[in-house]
Amino acid sequence: MAIQIVPTNPIPGQRPGTSGLRKKVAVFRQHQYLENFVQSVFDTLGDLSGKTLVLGGDGRFHNRAAVHTILRMAAANGVARVLVGRGGLLSTPAVSCVIRKHEALGGIVLSASHNPGGPDGDFGIKYNIGNGGPAPEGVTEAIYQRTTTIAQYRISDDPDVDIDAIGRHYMEGMQVEVIDPVEDYADMLEGLFDFDAIRKLFAGGFRMCFDAMSAISGPYAHAILEGRLGAPAGTVINGIPLEDFGGLHPDPNPVNAAQLIELMAGPDAPDFGAASDGDADRNMIVGRDFAVTPSDSLAILAANAQLVPGYRGGIAGIARSMPTSRAADRVAEALGIKLYETPTGWKYFGNLLDAGLATLCGEESYGTGSNHIREKDGVWAVLFWLNLLAVTGKSVQQIVTEHWARFGRNYYSRHDYEAIETHAAQVLMDDLRVKLTNMAGQEMNLYKVDYADDFSYTDPVDGAQSAQQGIRIVMTDGSRIVFRLSGTGTEGATLRVYLERYEADPALHNIPTQQALAPLIAIADSVASIALNTGRSNPTVIT
Repeated sequence: MAIQIVPTNPIPGQRPGTSGLRKKVAVFRQHQYLENFVQSVFDTLGDLSGKTLVLGGDGRFHNRAAVHTILRMAAANGVARVLVGRGGLLSTPAVSCVIRKHEALGGIVLSASHNPGGPDGDFGIKYNIGNGGPAPEGVTEAIYQRTTTIAQYRISDDPDVDIDAIGRHYMEGMQVEVIDPVEDYADMLEGLFDFDAIRKLFAGGFRMCFDAMSAISGPYAHAILEGRLGAPAGTVINGIPLEDFGGLHPDPNPVNAAQLIELMAGPDAPDFGAASDGDADRNMIVGRDFAVTPSDSLAILAANAQLVPGYRGGIAGIARSMPTSRAADRVAEALGIKLYETPTGWKYFGNLLDAGLATLCGEESYGTGSNHIREKDGVWAVLFWLNLLAVTGKSVQQIVTEHWARFGRNYYSRHDYEAIETHAAQVLMDDLRVKLTNMAGQEMNLYKVDYADDFSYTDPVDGAQSAQQGIRIVMTDGSRIVFRLSGTGTEGATLRVYLERYEADPALHNIPTQQALAPLIAIADSVASIALNTGRSNPTVIT
């Protein structure tokens, strides 16, 4: 067998977004599309001799074909060893875990996360660096620049190895080690949480429903919840990963996880409900007829971290993305620790975690995690909640309402306008930027603007700067409206509008969220001329 050097030409549009390169499956299946991007990654990494890489994905359509292509390219580019999950499967958190445990150079993650799958769905690829986290902007920009000049790629014509059999195989002298996708990750979590207490919880009749949404968290939930922790069979639903996620949209929010929400609102609801997304890095937490917002979840985990073995010694700091509510800020103040506000994208947390400045991190888009890896982690968050429920003996609703009574409630919501025309979305944002300079001091509805800006971030560790990360309108009472264009979609643009209002009075903590935020919603619609600019009178999704 031989290494082939194949001529190619640059393909436009291969700049990674918030979390890698995401496009329609049909785009990735174009001639040389995947090969160009993978070769650009390898060229950016330099000499790969003696190096180990990790490879796996969420099992969506095109995952297996892409794994085989990448293995043959890795062999041709001199990689010494690739650790690949059995069947080509590894959740995004598990990739981070395996990179760190085996001290790999980095890893390639195949996923479009919470985006739909199937032949007509989405596909994605990203590179994670040696700390286990997503590549920082300097690396992703270098990869992109290489895609604009690439002239050839290297690939072996060796036959494909059997990725369904655990063990070692060889290709062009490169060792391909097929590993159990769950074991390393499950061992890590067992070292963080009180599995004995959680086992006793289930043994006492506690009931739970975990919706894996026909995605990659299924094998992990089966092995950990029903296996190691003894939850009854059937606790995990939609637990077999499917290439099209069973036709579902694998985004764990109350709209897309409607089956779980309906179950948790029913007369025989379990005590606890949870869901994860396509690549198992997001989570949704639900009590009986009571959904927990991701922003509240981060704050509650931080406030109660000392109850969990892995965080018993305290936490160094909390990091949240700028659009995430300020609920965690109040916890950080009470604990006397630092709160870091970053742009959206888990890669911004990596330096803070590596430097020991932050321990817990979170984003409003159902992502929560800690310094145990360098990705957000859906199953980890679910186990954290189970640990709290086991130790306190309280219900989900009790834990949340007691937290509000102590810290106050941050009413919070996100309005998404999906797949709008890209130019129209950019015009809306540009118009808002023009308006920013004159907003301070303006009276708007029941509010007065304290300041308005376009969020920029300077990394406290390496000084890297990121500009235009979201437009903020902040009122004198702390209420906020944030506008941001998402970088995770594959069609048109998605405008996200974030709305937040703080309420200290416990007697006012049970107002329906959209009602509590109605004045801010009206201001947002008016200031941004959303209907005029997008042609949409209502959001596509409200969470």
